[in-house]
Amino acid sequence: MLRPVKTDLHLHTCLSPCAELSMSPQKIAAQAREKEIEIIGICDHNSAENIPAVIEAGRRLSVRVIPGIEVTTREEVHLLALFSELESAFKLQEEIYAHLPGENNPDLYGWQVVANENDEVLSFNQRLLIGATTLSLEETINLIHAHGGVVIASHIDRQAFSLLGQLGFIPSGLSLDALEISPRTSLDEARKKFLYDYPLVTFSDAHRIEEIGAATTSFLLARPDFEEIVLALKGQEGRKILN
Repeated sequence: MLRPVKTDLHLHTCLSPCAELSMSPQKIAAQAREKEIEIIGICDHNSAENIPAVIEAGRRLSVRVIPGIEVTTREEVHLLALFSELESAFKLQEEIYAHLPGENNPDLYGWQVVANENDEVLSFNQRLLIGATTLSLEETINLIHAHGGVVIASHIDRQAFSLLGQLGFIPSGLSLDALEISPRTSLDEARKKFLYDYPLVTFSDAHRIEEIGAATTSFLLARPDFEEIVLALKGQEGRKILN
């Protein structure tokens, strides 16, 4: 039987230098549970290192966690990569790390905390996660799809780090699976403004605990999992976006 499933698939953790240190695995899972969000997506900048901890923290509270990464392309465009399996996210991370120059300066950009499921600090990532990779837009999209992922153009209604903000247009034939709208724009406004033949979704892009659930997308699904969301984005087998 199909039923509505509430999701917020764009959350950062304390691994992202621009996120607050309070964005720890346990606190994220607890806030999602409090907001009655069944599925969350963890999409830190250019890294997947905190996903295992959030998966375990979410499991304890019956919150499903989809592995993801927010990749910054050479053009400084943000793309959400979402996967069914953690292993696929880590394979993409390997590709990203091979194309990610620079070293983090915590005084300039913030700490990049790798935590466990008990919110204990394991280490600090030294890479410049906030930076751009040397991968082009099309190369990044192809890599994500090659690893079985879904590609969503991040916050296209914003000027900074969005596909429209950086390029001014969406290249013809670009293999995106959806476009994300930030909480600052309603989906009704977005449908009038962005006349593109892609599904529209909205997520919080939370960098602080209180931002989780600021924007959510509900899908009509048979089960709360990645494969069902893929069907909903395609509008197949009765699955669909409900917003």
